[in-house]
Amino acid sequence: MVQMDPECIRLIMISEAPSADLSNYFYKNISASFFQTTMSSFQDAGIEIKTWDDLTSMGIYLTTAIKCPKKDYLVSSRTIKNCAAILQKELSQFPDIRAVMCMGDFAIKAINHIYKVTAGIAPIKPGATYKIRKEIFELNGIRFFPSYTQTGDSFNIEKSKRRMIAEDIKTALSYVQAYGKQKE
Repeated sequence: MVQMDPECIRLIMISEAPSADLSNYFYKNISASFFQTTMSSFQDAGIEIKTWDDLTSMGIYLTTAIKCPKKDYLVSSRTIKNCAAILQKELSQFPDIRAVMCMGDFAIKAINHIYKVTAGIAPIKPGATYKIRKEIFELNGIRFFPSYTQTGDSFNIEKSKRRMIAEDIKTALSYVQAYGKQKE
């Protein structure tokens, strides 16, 4: 079981949906496929992690936008909205979030839905991820990073997406670290 202080979390990494085999979810064990591909993503970014504690000590929390496994490739907008309400409650336990990585389209849609409801505006503009990922999206003191999912079967298929995920992780961590230095 992972132990974390919610007040120390600065970066939330939101993937799309849990695996159909829940034993592969992030916090089940370190051999779980979701943790393994996340670990590979960080290694691609030049950051060694071996356990959840390595991530939490860097102020990172992992979760999914959809809270139940997908039955098909697509997910209805109603499901995303329903799960966004759960995600919103989950995120509310972290009082000092500085950055949110939206790892895939469902994560982007869920975050946009949450902020449309709470702030009246979607923080991430619509568009293909590869076109918008380098733009700066900020709202209410939080920076949002649209990226590709670092979990699931497709992770090892597209090398270009793996490179982009690694770049996005580096950028998000640099942003959070710069924020920490400003507070000192």
